Amino acid sequence: MLKKILIGIGALVVLIAAIAGYMIYRGYSLSPQDTAELTNGDLNVLVEYCQPSVRDRVVFGTEEEGALQPYGKYWRLGANESTEIEFNQNVLLVDKEIEAGRYRMYTVPGENYFEIILNSELGVWGAIEPDKSKDVASIQVPVKKGEHVEVFTIRLEPLYDTSVKMYLEWSTVQLEVPIIAN
Repeated sequence: MLKKILIGIGALVVLIAAIAGYMIYRGYSLSPQDTAELTNGDLNVLVEYCQPSVRDRVVFGTEEEGALQPYGKYWRLGANESTEIEFNQNVLLVDKEIEAGRYRMYTVPGENYFEIILNSELGVWGAIEPDKSKDVASIQVPVKKGEHVEVFTIRLEPLYDTSVKMYLEWSTVQLEVPIIAN
C-alpha cells in the first residue's frame, strides 16, 4: 500500500513539474514579436514583425548553399505572422506613392538588390505567399553589407524634418528604405 502511495506522489510531482515547465515556456518563441514605431513631424510609421535569429545558419544565398532564405524566393520579412507596416499619411516609399494605411510587407531577396513589396492582404500567418493581385507597390533596394546582426531587426530613424529611414538588418545584410512624407 505504501508503495502505491509513493508511486502516486511521484507521478503527481512529475505532473506538477511538467505543468510548471509548460507555464514558464508557453510564451517563449524562437522568433519573438517586435514593433518599430517612429513619429517624425506629422508622419507616423509603425512596423510589426517577428524576429528570427541566424543561429549559425546561412541566411541569404543560393539553394545549393542551403540558405535559409534563397535568392529569388518569397520571404515574409521575419517569421510567424506576416510583417505589416502602417503609415498615418501618404508617403513616398523610395519613389513609389503609397496611400496612408496598413500593408503587408514582404520581399524577394537578391544578391545585390532586394525587391520589397507592399500588399493589401493583412493578418496572414505563416510562410504563405501573398495574392500578387493585391500588391500595391514594389521597390528595389540595394544590399549593403554590414556588421553581423544575429536577430532580424527593423529600425526606424528620423530623416529630415518629416520623413523616416527604415533599416532592415539580418546576418550581414542591411537595407535602407527612405519613407518621405508626401
